[in-house]
Amino acid sequence: MTSRYLIRFDDLCPTMNWDMWSRIESVLLEHKISPLLAVVPDNQDQKLVAGAAREDFWDRVRAFQARGWSIGLHGYQHLYVTQDRGLIGIQARSEFAGLPAHVQEDKLRKGTQIFREQGINPDLWIAPAHSFDSITVDVLQELGIAVISDGLALAPHIDANGMFWVPQQLWRFRRRPFGVWTVCFHHNCWSDRQFGQFRRDIESYRKSITDLGAVKKEYYDRRHSISDSFYSIAHCTVLSLRASVGTQS
Repeated sequence: MTSRYLIRFDDLCPTMNWDMWSRIESVLLEHKISPLLAVVPDNQDQKLVAGAAREDFWDRVRAFQARGWSIGLHGYQHLYVTQDRGLIGIQARSEFAGLPAHVQEDKLRKGTQIFREQGINPDLWIAPAHSFDSITVDVLQELGIAVISDGLALAPHIDANGMFWVPQQLWRFRRRPFGVWTVCFHHNCWSDRQFGQFRRDIESYRKSITDLGAVKKEYYDRRHSISDSFYSIAHCTVLSLRASVGTQS
């Protein structure tokens, strides 16, 4: 089995780096790639303000979804209010993990309501800082969101409650012999050098890049395996070590 890659971009909001995004979007269109896009419903995080707000933001998001690109609900306001690592355990900050059910439900309902008022149907959940808990998952299912882009596994799988997990393990392209790998990018602070590397990687890996629809079709009946668990433990250990010395995966 050969490896395949999904492309994910986080932190899409009206005040993101639109100049860089325009260049990225051109590459995605040129190579006919359908990415996962993490859209913040009501951004209040000043760290995501890279420029003036685009008034046509939701028009753009609707256009992305009309192309077949997958739109993820990226939290609610992208504000971290706890230090809970949640189910994934990568970062000790969260907009959701550790909060009471009624608080999480209020945030998630408000976020999905904004999407639906704008004619956007959320295809999946993408948590800010990879942090959410079992309460978050339960509320997402109640709201009709049954796909999560997160977790450290070798391939997508469905859990005992019917939630489909698409793992997100990489922050840059790396050669892997097998498995399905989501490469997550944050473009707001990209330089010309980072964009150039992205373009070269897309050209190099294009034949191995897939999309959410294809992954769901192939893996929807797969269950989490022992090998997934071993990989998750090993990868979490590596991430913790890198975090302790200030590097990123």
